[in-house]
Amino acid sequence: MKFDIVARDPQSSARAGVLHTAHGAVPTPIFMPVGTAGSVKAVHQHELRDDAGAEIVLGNTYHLYLRPGLDILRAAGGLHGFNGWERPLLTDSGGFQVFSLADRRKIKEEGCTFRSHIDGSKHLFTPEGVMDIERVIGADIMMAFDECAPGDADYRYAKNSMERTHRWLDRCEKRFGETEPLYGYPQSLFPIVQGCKYPDLRRCSAEFVASKNADGNAIGGLAVGEPTETMYEMIEVVNAILPADKPRYLMGVGTPANILEGIERGVDMFDCVMPTRNGRNGLLFTAHGTVNIKNKKWEDCFDPIDPESSARCDRDYTFAYLHHLIRSEEILGLQICSIHNLAFYLWLVGAAREHICMGDYGAWKSRLLPELGRRV
Repeated sequence: MKFDIVARDPQSSARAGVLHTAHGAVPTPIFMPVGTAGSVKAVHQHELRDDAGAEIVLGNTYHLYLRPGLDILRAAGGLHGFNGWERPLLTDSGGFQVFSLADRRKIKEEGCTFRSHIDGSKHLFTPEGVMDIERVIGADIMMAFDECAPGDADYRYAKNSMERTHRWLDRCEKRFGETEPLYGYPQSLFPIVQGCKYPDLRRCSAEFVASKNADGNAIGGLAVGEPTETMYEMIEVVNAILPADKPRYLMGVGTPANILEGIERGVDMFDCVMPTRNGRNGLLFTAHGTVNIKNKKWEDCFDPIDPESSARCDRDYTFAYLHHLIRSEEILGLQICSIHNLAFYLWLVGAAREHICMGDYGAWKSRLLPELGRRV
């Protein structure tokens, strides 16, 4: 995998780049729609590609391991062959999902034992096992197995968790080096910086991760309950240390404002379930603020849905029609809202890229942020 930086904003750490993978080039900054179980909810693959404009999609190791299972994925030729997505894929390690099962898992040095949320069956994720699972899934970018500490973890817990994550990273790196891709194209392994809300732990973790000289690096354990300003502070601490010539991926973040602030601080890649989850609940993101399409005020509004910054298909629909679909619980409404929000997020990072290249990212962001925070 290769990463080229093509422009830098003169007033901040924002940069525009191109991430080259075996399944195509990805312009950065980029937002990755979340396809948890091999599917972005309520969105066809061609809509994801052509209407929303997705360049790379995320899959979840925990969910894909449980269903459809490794035998099916291997027989299909990996997730690309299974779901028909021809562009790049990234898989998280399943660490966040496993550790969120507080009443169903037990963490020890070997790995994490957990019970399936589907049928209660018992499983063990180890760093070595997760590398093997991600080889079978076949994503272009694999994430190392880490422990994601709660946002309110005390210092001792956060330190122990970070140190375990580092030991697990050593084991992931070793297993990754001992194994080969299964489907004839290369895969990259990204380590994950942890350390919770503590600057010294974040520095320690970033230095350890940077020493691995990986193809790219991720920042985990943020947007998990800590104040927003603390999240921004930790991004700055970490990005001052992570290699500037490698892509930086902020995991699980976030709102449109979070993304713009992350870009300003040197982040290149983002993912979050917010656009599709909120869309399925009738909340639309637009360049002029958020819209609750369930509100009666949209009942007789026949304007198109934000044609400036949304999916091409949105221009065929009005606020009134979408209000009717959502109020009537029609599945098409969930689909349109999900595609719209994904297209908006991808418009947002695309516009950020354009303004980085023009050298006025900071001024553009300052004009846009107040609009994004409005309730329309």
